[in-house]
This record gives sequence, C-alpha cells and structure tokens, in this order.
Amino acid sequence: MSSSLEAAGGHATSKGGRLNRRGLLKFLLPSLLGVGMFLVPISQGDQVTIGLGLMADWLKAALGDSLPAVAVAILCLSVLLTALVKLAKPGWARDGAWHEVFDVGPVWFGLRVLGALFGLMALFQFGPEFIWNRNTGGVVLLDLAPVLLTFFFFAALLLPFLVDFGLMEFIGALVSKPFRFIFRLPGRSAIDATASWLGSGTVGVLITAQQYEKGFYTRREAAVIATNFSVASIAFSLLITTFVGLNHMFIQFYFTVVVAGLAAAVIIPRLPPLSCKPDTYYEPAGCQIAETAPGGKGVLRYSLELAVARAEQAPGPVRLARSALFNVVDIFLALLPLVMAIGTVSLVLAEYTPLFTWLSYPMIPLLEWLRLPEAAAAAPATLVGFADMFLPAVLAKGIESELTRFVVACLSLTQLVYMSEVGALLLKSRIPLKLWELLVIFLLRTLITLPIIALMAHLFFF
Repeated sequence: MSSSLEAAGGHATSKGGRLNRRGLLKFLLPSLLGVGMFLVPISQGDQVTIGLGLMADWLKAALGDSLPAVAVAILCLSVLLTALVKLAKPGWARDGAWHEVFDVGPVWFGLRVLGALFGLMALFQFGPEFIWNRNTGGVVLLDLAPVLLTFFFFAALLLPFLVDFGLMEFIGALVSKPFRFIFRLPGRSAIDATASWLGSGTVGVLITAQQYEKGFYTRREAAVIATNFSVASIAFSLLITTFVGLNHMFIQFYFTVVVAGLAAAVIIPRLPPLSCKPDTYYEPAGCQIAETAPGGKGVLRYSLELAVARAEQAPGPVRLARSALFNVVDIFLALLPLVMAIGTVSLVLAEYTPLFTWLSYPMIPLLEWLRLPEAAAAAPATLVGFADMFLPAVLAKGIESELTRFVVACLSLTQLVYMSEVGALLLKSRIPLKLWELLVIFLLRTLITLPIIALMAHLFFF
C-alpha cells in the first residue's frame, strides 16, 4: 500500500501534535463548497434539489431550445476528432489522456458514429420514424441529452472540491467500521451514495469511476458501489410518484425504496458476478486508501489528519482547472455518443418490439404469487427499466391498481442499472463491468427487491 497519505499526514500536524491551521483551512473551505454543491438539499417549490441542480437548471433555461442542436454538434465533433486521431495520428493525441479519449477500438468508434447518426435523425426527423420518434431517439435527444449536458458540465467542474480536498478521507475514516462490516466497502463510499440520493445516480457513478482510477477502490469495490449505491435522486423520485399518481404517498414510497435498496446492497455484492471481482487496484494508481485508525489514536483526530493530508496533496488552481475541463470534454465527447446510441436502441426495442413482453412472461406467476393485481399488465414494467429508468413509470401509469403502481414505481428505483444513463457510463468507464454482468445484476436486483417491496406494501401501506 502506498504510504503517501501517511507521510503527508505527518506534515499536517505541528510539533505540539495540533493540526496545522493552514492544512485545516485547505481541507475545510473547498470541502464545504463541495458539500454545498452536491450534498445539501434545497427546496425549490414542491421539489428537492441541490446547488448543482440549480446551476444545471439555470444553464438549461439559458440555452433553452438550442440544447438539442448543441448536443448533435458535440456528437458530430466526437466522430470527426476520433476519425482524425485514428487516421492522421496528430502529435497531441499520440499518447496520454487525449489518446485514451479518441484512439478507441472499432466497436466504440462505431457507437460514436451511430450516436451522431441517431442525433441527426432525431433533430431533423429523417430516416426511419422508429428511430427519431418522440418516444425513442426523441426522448434521448430532447429530454435526456440536455439534462446530461448541463448537469455533467457543472458536476465535472465542481467534483474536485468534493473528492480531492479530504472530505472522502474524513467521512471514510469516520464510518469505516460499519461500512466494512455491513457492506464490505470503504467508508468513503457513503459520499457516493449521498451524492446520488440528493443529486443524480450518474453523478454517483462519476465519483466512483474517478475514485477507482485514483486508487481508492479495488475492482470489486468499484463495481459494487457503482451498481448498488448510485441510486436515483430524491428529485427524480418525486417526479416518478407524481407521474404515476402516488405523490400523496411519497414518504411511504421513498422509505420502501431505501429499505429495499439497502437490503440489495447487503445481499448482491455477496453473489456472482460481483463477488467474483478481484480485490485488486487499478494498476496505474495502486492503492491509495487508509481508513483504519492506528491503535491509541481517536477516530475523529485520525479522520482529520487523513483529510488534511489529502488536502495538502490537492492540485493547484491551474492543474485543477485543466483536470476539470478535461473531465467535461471526456464526458461530452466520449459519454454522450454512447448514451445516444445505446439509449435509442434500447428504447426502440422497448417501444417497437415485443422483446420485453416476451422476456417478462416468467414474471407473471411471480407477481400473481405476490398477490399483485393486473400482473400481466405489470410484468413488462418490471424488466423494461433495463432500457431506461423512466419506462416502467410510463407503463405503470395505465395500471388501475394503486398497489401495483406503487410496487412497480418502487422497483424501478431499486433496479439502478439503466442502459440509457448509468449503463452507458459504466461501460465507458474503466470499472470492470461487462454488458452481460450489468444484465445479471439488474435481474438480481429485480428478484431481490421485488418481494421486499411487495411485502412492505401489503403489510404497511395497503
């Protein structure tokens, strides 16, 4: 294990054993800014959001109807730059970070081309209608892409204040023992979960991917956190309950989601494929984590020492700005094409083929056994979430039984692995998860959380 944090921790304290004031301020001020932007809930009308969400909403309102065109321009730029790097091999992209962004394999290049093509078709409405229809490519370009562009723009810029100035170390050391005992995870993963609950599941994945690449999570831990802690936000939960006519039961709804989600987070990491992931670190970074306090030292003091040590190693303003801007470019040019391509294909399969209806036939007996009315109508909604997180709510809206709508809506928020957003981001990241593994995890989460949700609904709410 790297001793860099321990060595830096020695310089974070004065000779008298008191924490260095300069180091404390370097930890506290940026970390408080990160907490304010990512973790502090803000009431806005009848919704709950975060500072990052307010900034994203402001940018979205400022750009207005031009955002889809901006998204398509970015999609086309991604294809042009990737083709340029692969064919001309310019000096600026022969190695290093830009090389990794643009010198991709044929499958990923094909997805970028497909994403740009789908974007153009959805914007100008040409070609087969099932691709640019408002319920398929139109959803991704007009609804999802503007949110991703605005949210990720500020998330990538502000994320260093949350993860690079000691907050992860401070929280991690404080809650290390319970998280290790319950979830077999580092305490710092609590930050990932909190950022997801209050902000966005994709932000949680972004934090996890960056922490993994910096050596703070093993391969197993990163895969577990990304697929079990990147939960849908409170704001999106409110949207779902309103859409399916259950906003009068939001407290019961979110309580059920939290209980079922925590149960899944305990059980699923102990099952394949997640349990088969090695506890080894991303090689270029090595191990950079130390959360257990040495004997004789208080947990709070040790947490502060780790936080200050990390803050002392934080990048300066120029490096910070360069890294943040690179993150923005990486997300826009590498992630957005995957979301457009994979999201559109998934929605086409859900909307225009009976695939999810066929696949859901085995779910009908299970739903009937759980005593849920309209089981046949609800069955497709239990699996279609793999394509997009909003689709189960769309299907559930037409179900008359409030009990069944409640169960389907809760289930859609506990499944977590949605290919139009989280799935695309995971496949693009260096976290070692394959498409078939994401499908297995999705099915496991469905089979584990569905009975819990149904039981709670029957016993306590209906």
